[in-house]
Amino acid sequence: MERTFNVYKGLQRPLVYRGFSGKFIYWALASVLCGLVLGALSIALFSMLFGVLVLAACIAGGMYYTLSEQKKGLHQKSRFKGIIHHQSQINPKVYVKAQRISDALYRY
Repeated sequence: MERTFNVYKGLQRPLVYRGFSGKFIYWALASVLCGLVLGALSIALFSMLFGVLVLAACIAGGMYYTLSEQKKGLHQKSRFKGIIHHQSQINPKVYVKAQRISDALYRY
């Protein structure tokens, strides 16, 4: 006898972790790791105070950038704020001419 199991397919929503969703989780993680690496390098090369400042600036700047990009949406969309007017490209003379031809065919 075969056993069947239900397959959980998720909710079709992006993964959310501590306010970051989808690809922005990786962006936040990358900014933390980049801050740690740059902070460690600057501590080793320059001084402890400068390294801590670089560490804090990289992490805070990366998080701010990630959060500001996340507010725009998960997918990049152009958001034009204004009135868009699409002009018609239909030439009315073409239809008048076609109508005359069809009228001429039906007269005879």
